[in-house]
Amino acid sequence: MKRTVPAESGSALIDEKIKELGDWRGKMLAKVREIIHEADLEIVEEWKWAKPKSPGTPVWSHGGGIVCTGETYKNVVKTTFAKGAALKDPSGLFNSSLDGNVRRAIDIHEGDKVDKAALKDLIALPWRSISISRASRGPGEPAVLSPADFAAEFARPAVTPAISS
Repeated sequence: MKRTVPAESGSALIDEKIKELGDWRGKMLAKVREIIHEADLEIVEEWKWAKPKSPGTPVWSHGGGIVCTGETYKNVVKTTFAKGAALKDPSGLFNSSLDGNVRRAIDIHEGDKVDKAALKDLIALPWRSISISRASRGPGEPAVLSPADFAAEFARPAVTPAISS
């Protein structure tokens, strides 16, 4: 049984995590969090996967789907995108979990600068629904879309069936 902490509690637990770290990792997690909220005003903060020996993980979701997580380790703050492999990464932010078929991650080390605009691009577009565009691709076409192509795909006017009287 999956247990997810409600959004209000998730936000409070992320606040606690940032405060508890009290070093560059806390500051970086706070900065990533701020960028995520700037990129997607409807993002929901959650706290998932808490176990007796693991305190849990900050998670940012939209529309019921996980956008990314914010893990902290001794030497890195890791932002993992649940469906990152389905995105082109023209800015080259993804630098971890590159061999998988689904997720991609950004490892941020002490002293690293975050490309705010590129990170916002990865979060802002509704790529979480990328499976919708997969149905319309031709045989042999990759399931990867650039952010601009993805935005264009969803900017097309919806076709409304005619109603006969």
